[in-house]
Amino acid sequence: MKKLFTRIKSRFHRHKKMISVSALTLCLTMMSTTSAFAATDMWTKAKEIMTSVYNQILLISTIAAIVTASIALLLMNFSKNGKTVDESRAWLKRIVISWVILNSLGFILAYITPFFAGGQWTAP
Repeated sequence: MKKLFTRIKSRFHRHKKMISVSALTLCLTMMSTTSAFAATDMWTKAKEIMTSVYNQILLISTIAAIVTASIALLLMNFSKNGKTVDESRAWLKRIVISWVILNSLGFILAYITPFFAGGQWTAP
């Protein structure tokens, strides 16, 4: 009996860190979860989250596009090398196209998808 008790005790001490981390994770998860009683359904909350994420992506991409486009314009205007001017012009074109595509996705989500609500076409 004593050997069994020491074997269980040694196993417990070997796994004590894992058990304490698991218990702490479980407690923190239970404390940090919020109840979803205020949301009407899962799809409404998912739409809110996607809209928020898309707005953040659009904000960051707009700032990045402005900074990189200004660098490309500065290189294009102040460079004496023809190759640098051509590359700057190509990069400016890519930046504008990427920014327009990102904004078009927002336009499609905001204005086009409500026409297809419920899987059926509803004319305005």
